[in-house]
Amino acid sequence: MAEAAYKSVLLFGAPGTGKGTQGAILGAVPGFFHMSSGDMFRALDKESELGREFLKYSTKGLLVPDEFTVRLWSAHTKGLVESSSFEPASNCLVLDGIPRTAKQCGLMEGRIEVLKVLHLTIADRDELIGRLKKRALSSGRPDDADESVIRRRLKVYDDETTPVLEHYSADRIAEIDAAQQPAEVVRDILEVVAPIHAEQFENPLG
Repeated sequence: MAEAAYKSVLLFGAPGTGKGTQGAILGAVPGFFHMSSGDMFRALDKESELGREFLKYSTKGLLVPDEFTVRLWSAHTKGLVESSSFEPASNCLVLDGIPRTAKQCGLMEGRIEVLKVLHLTIADRDELIGRLKKRALSSGRPDDADESVIRRRLKVYDDETTPVLEHYSADRIAEIDAAQQPAEVVRDILEVVAPIHAEQFENPLG
């Protein structure tokens, strides 16, 4: 018998839009479970079969294939359900960083039911670059403050993300203005996802 698809919200945003911050905030709200691709890779047991396979790519500087990424995500999520860390009946899965490509979207069909795509945007690219420069300096990574490096990262993001957003119907995508104050961004996200949770899930607080 096939496993039921996890009801999910996808979180997208270019570097500097505060995606990680907003994902962590939403994950702290009862009824939402935040899972980032970075957390998934960090939690990987390097001695396991999947861990050894991951090292074959990472130690050679190779990109991890989409098929492997989805297989790892599936195993990681199943482990969270089995340990009762993630309760699919009452928790909406907030995915951050996966699916990252159109191919991953296809591979995850039937494994997730995408209720909404939250697309954090900052229309003014100069403001976005300014944010990234400030973040790079405050985190002690001055190399990341190089504007040409930042513009390259943003182009890669645009090239990767556009096909992913095109994979989903326009009515499933919610554009969130990430140039606002963080609390205002939280408010706008909750206005989108709170009614979805009330309609689709059990109350996590009983």
